[in-house]
Amino acid sequence: MEVTEDMEVEEASSSNFNSMKRCGLKNSIQTNFGDDYVFQIVAKDDWTSMAVSLSTNAIKLYSPVTGQYTGECAGHSATINQASYGGVSSPHLLYSCSSDFTIRAWDTRSFKQVSCISAGPSKEVFSFSFGGAADNLLAAGCQSQILLWDWRTKKQVACLEESHMEDVTQVHFIPGHQNKLLSASVDGLICLFDISGDINDDDNLDAVLNVGTSIAKVGFLGANNQKLWCLTHIETLSVWDWKESKMDANFEDARTSASGSWPLDHVDYFVDCHYSLEEDRLWVIGGTNAGNLGYFPLNSKRSSGEGPTIGSAEAVFLGGHTGVVRSVLPMTSIPGKMTQNQSIFGWTGGEDGRLCCWLSDESSDIHRSWISSALVSKSPKLGRKNRHSPY
Repeated sequence: MEVTEDMEVEEASSSNFNSMKRCGLKNSIQTNFGDDYVFQIVAKDDWTSMAVSLSTNAIKLYSPVTGQYTGECAGHSATINQASYGGVSSPHLLYSCSSDFTIRAWDTRSFKQVSCISAGPSKEVFSFSFGGAADNLLAAGCQSQILLWDWRTKKQVACLEESHMEDVTQVHFIPGHQNKLLSASVDGLICLFDISGDINDDDNLDAVLNVGTSIAKVGFLGANNQKLWCLTHIETLSVWDWKESKMDANFEDARTSASGSWPLDHVDYFVDCHYSLEEDRLWVIGGTNAGNLGYFPLNSKRSSGEGPTIGSAEAVFLGGHTGVVRSVLPMTSIPGKMTQNQSIFGWTGGEDGRLCCWLSDESSDIHRSWISSALVSKSPKLGRKNRHSPY
């Protein structure tokens, strides 16, 4: 594994860049993936490990602080569609689902598979989530169905097959509402289920939100996670209040709006959204085919009566990637000693087979990418509980 410290990064040319806090590329790890893609980067709750899923159908583990490679979990025979670490009850477990029809659990200490559930013949698994009143339910999007198992016994307890007509791309137990299950699909629908008691399509479907086009990703925002953001496969963005079943904002031409908010190339795609509970702000992360990234804030309704807008980019990452970026892992706090006046902003990975670690730096003589103070990760103080906002 080759690591390049403080890589030369393209200098920003706009005067707007110079008015913002600087951000630079800390490490660039050429992971020897060759032509293989980085699909997703996820972190353990305590930030002692991060997992990187690859187009080789394997998952490699690294230290998010140093970038050191620690091991590999290999066993899937088709594309890995999602990965996530276990929570407090299972901190050493890493879970993954795949188009090979399985959901697997790995022990990150030995890098060995410790459990496997099969969804059935020809049932690709696109997404999964753990929840329920006892946190024992495993929900998975398997083509147009939502399957649920009791993870303790590995027995299937329900199959919701009438709510969606096409592939279920996302399932989420809503944080803080563990009996609420949300699903999103290529059919353009977001379905909300109450999975208390017996589970079936007729009795448990609470609401349906019609986005109108194929849904790629959803996530939650607000103090009680009462709202959700939705990115589609045609790069539109919307924000919904799922409790009220209403749309709060809709950006059908989001790429053009974002492109006008920075002096770089046209935004070609959106990677993800990032919500900060402390700031109560949502950013959409846009990228170019050349590998540049921007964090664009969603501004609330203005006094003039105009609706929400996509604001000027508050963070720009240049020079790290040479192709499409597939995953962004923000790090709003990490444990351990850090260099004075420096904090790790996060990691990115993409189709160039490269992992990049980005560093916020207050040094005025560093002319690299820039970042606003609202997005800068502060070094944790000794004795203070670390906090982070997961993806």
